[in-house]
Amino acid sequence: MTTTTRREIDMDDMNGTGGTGGTGRVPGATGTGTGTAERYPAVRPCGSYAVAHLLDVRPGPDIERYLLSIEETMAPYGGCFLVHGASARAVEGQWSGDLVVLGFPGPGDAEAWYRSPAYQAIVGLRTRNSRGLAVLVEGVPAGHRATDVLEQLR
Repeated sequence: MTTTTRREIDMDDMNGTGGTGGTGRVPGATGTGTGTAERYPAVRPCGSYAVAHLLDVRPGPDIERYLLSIEETMAPYGGCFLVHGASARAVEGQWSGDLVVLGFPGPGDAEAWYRSPAYQAIVGLRTRNSRGLAVLVEGVPAGHRATDVLEQLR
């Protein structure tokens, strides 16, 4: 298995408010297109995601065992952490809890990981010691535009 090094992008750089002079570009990024993948080459879309909004996590031996085991269950499916317990700043509405986002390379990989015997063997360690919700969601294809969903709305 190969390890991919990812360049981290500061959110202020992505929205044009950071240390890039308001250009919204990541220093060293190339490309003149308007898509995220073109403007931010270190950001690449994933095929599917597992997202958890966790509330009332009770630390202890079960949670420690879960954290020590989860990456091993993700590896066969190409999964990686995109967000894990980072502090969130609500800009609309109220927020509480922790957000976890796992990215997987292909459509359906998040579901295959979640349903795998390896993950099912440890998921109870988390669910017995926290309250929240978890969802599996498919990503959008490269080059997706906001207007692509208009047909679904009609």
